[in-house]
Amino acid sequence: DNHLTDLDFLDRADLRMRIFNPDGSEAEMCGNGIRCVAKYVYDHGIARKPTLRIETGRGILSLDVELNGSTVHRVRVDMGEPILEAARIPTTLPGNPPTNAALVLDGCEYSVTCVSMGNPHCVQYVDDVDRAGVTTVGPLIETDPHFPQRTNVEFVHVLSRGELRMRVWERGSGETWACGTGAAAVAVASALTGRTDRRLLAHLRGGDLELDWAADGHVYVTGPAVEVFSGEWTEE
Repeated sequence: DNHLTDLDFLDRADLRMRIFNPDGSEAEMCGNGIRCVAKYVYDHGIARKPTLRIETGRGILSLDVELNGSTVHRVRVDMGEPILEAARIPTTLPGNPPTNAALVLDGCEYSVTCVSMGNPHCVQYVDDVDRAGVTTVGPLIETDPHFPQRTNVEFVHVLSRGELRMRVWERGSGETWACGTGAAAVAVASALTGRTDRRLLAHLRGGDLELDWAADGHVYVTGPAVEVFSGEWTEE
């Protein structure tokens, strides 16, 4: 956070995170990004706690770190409760939440389910994610007028009651290899529509995530965090 003189958040959380998309827009939350932040601050001694509290645009989230020796190997994120009221997702599609709702684009009708994990998601189920229109249909759904703040778009192939494959078109970023909030939204949408159980394994292009829409109503996402390179940021 570049507001370095504003340290009031330290009364509420261990640190604060902000996320900016490649198009310059600010996202409320990033489930994969927050796992990377947790690894960074733990491994570098900034906040070395087994449970970290990080303030985001979604609110304060709790993260449990799993160690491999003295460094973080995996992180379990409490993503909070999903937002199911259409007006708060937000979307103008009918239903709270819109479930298997009809969305017409360029004369084609798509069945979608919408939820929010602090940011909007629109989930579509397909027979083959490799052939899904992620880069063609994805941007059309993202900017459709039914989503006043635009939306993230997930394409999902259910393999069993406890396993699925998915690809994501992220709002403001295009297709990405993984999306933590998207995976959490898919867990909720899949359970709501009766396609899966509430605990499942999601295969994304960037790796696997364990998902659990638990009895307390919160969605928990567990996945790896790996440092792949380091560098120095200069002011020039």
